Amino acid sequence: MAGPLTHLRVLDLSRVLAGPWAGQTLADLGAEVVKVERPGEGDDTRKWGPPHLKDAEGNSTGEAAYYLAANRGKRAITIDLAHPEGQALVRDLAARSDVLIENYKVGGLAKYGLAYDDLKAVNPGLVYCSITGFGQTGPYAARPGYDFVIQAMGGLMSITGEKDGQAGAGPQKVGLAIADLFTGMYATIAIQAALAHRDRTGEGQHIDMALLDSQVAMLSMQAMNYLTSGKAPQRMGNAHPNVVPYGVFEAQDGPMVLAVGNDGQFRRYCEVIDRADLPTDDRFATNSARVANRVALHGEIEPVMKTRRGADWFEALQRVGVPCGPVNGIDQVFEDPQVRHRGMRIDLPHAMGGEAPQVASPMRFSATPLDYRWAAPPLGHHTDGVLGELLGMTEEEIARLRAAGVV
Repeated sequence: MAGPLTHLRVLDLSRVLAGPWAGQTLADLGAEVVKVERPGEGDDTRKWGPPHLKDAEGNSTGEAAYYLAANRGKRAITIDLAHPEGQALVRDLAARSDVLIENYKVGGLAKYGLAYDDLKAVNPGLVYCSITGFGQTGPYAARPGYDFVIQAMGGLMSITGEKDGQAGAGPQKVGLAIADLFTGMYATIAIQAALAHRDRTGEGQHIDMALLDSQVAMLSMQAMNYLTSGKAPQRMGNAHPNVVPYGVFEAQDGPMVLAVGNDGQFRRYCEVIDRADLPTDDRFATNSARVANRVALHGEIEPVMKTRRGADWFEALQRVGVPCGPVNGIDQVFEDPQVRHRGMRIDLPHAMGGEAPQVASPMRFSATPLDYRWAAPPLGHHTDGVLGELLGMTEEEIARLRAAGVV
């Protein structure tokens, strides 16, 4: 068997990242995902390059790497939702689907007769997932939502970056669109939960996903640090607010990460660095004490860490079960033997020739392995096939729609 969700069809009306990420995850899990884009334009991220994918001859296909990151395994069709016949096509497809994902502005699909209540009338079992920046309700509901803005408003940038007073201090965003990605993952979970409810009751439902909600939920222990103490966490660079020593340290040949998670690990760490006296010092004997005396402890261990190469520390510390590792560039990540062993880089056929590199899903199933079909397809690549197979349209009917600009 291939993919645990091969029995599902998903209509993906989303663009950019959060919605497409959910759609791609469902496609990896085996669902048939039909991505609907505007004729001649398509998803905004198709143009978010360079870099672009090259074909088998080394020529640019014009397909942006950004688009390729979130749209593999989908069937790409084009429909003009502003056209009444286009709206009818989407309505017919929704009637034959299990899930619809959309990230239009609040009320954006209502004007086309494609809101949840409209489609519920033709498919009561439809799970309709709306993704917006701020949700379907509230004072900010009408605002557009972008990951960068959400990282700022949702508190993430206030705890990301160097500590005030340090070189390069100031709020920093994470190096990728993490609010979008987490919202896509939360949406995937919510969709499957709604499908489980439908399996028991036969009823679909409307899912209201907001980037800001997801970002706030992601604050996790930092939010709890504030809620239990009344003190807002501050930026600490690579330091951990609750665990010490835990951060980036300079070895003889460059930075490395040390993550000492408990008192036993700390004692073993101190033995390796020939500082067995440190755990007997009341300032450092427990994690709570080390957190209170972070600066003093760092003053003791930082000079020692600079005396040996990172690889030497890794070998010695890993031998006694102390977590540590190198600070890899992304090029080094894909050369790492564990990453290679786990097959995290895959290559999928692309409709414009050759293959497209991809980052594999981290999910591994013993009975229903994931179903990687093809790389993100060109704009409208499957339009004729989907309209013919799912809606029973003839070549002549499709040609008429194309001539009218509907598809």
